[in-house]
Amino acid sequence: MATQNTKKRLVTSYHNLNAEQQAEIKTLYPLGFNDIMQRIDKPDGTFFYVIPYETEDTYYLVKIDVKVDDGQEDDNDGYYDDDEIKGADELADASDEASDDDF
Repeated sequence: MATQNTKKRLVTSYHNLNAEQQAEIKTLYPLGFNDIMQRIDKPDGTFFYVIPYETEDTYYLVKIDVKVDDGQEDDNDGYYDDDEIKGADELADASDEASDDDF
């Protein structure tokens, strides 16, 4: 007869773990979470990312805060649209006037 896994299964935020558990996760994943992270899609179309974490009695999916580039334009878009650099002409003129003797 097969034994049943009696571990609790929980989804929680990294911030809700105690300091000891957070330290253990950092030890388990010293190079970060990129390779182990999983995306969980919710029925309402939103999503979140989790990493697995296991203790003696609980199997966790730990929510990790991830900044996702949503493709929306920032307020600074267009900042680099002007190809002319202000003051470039003055700098070019000044460098033309300088000679090797000046250095």
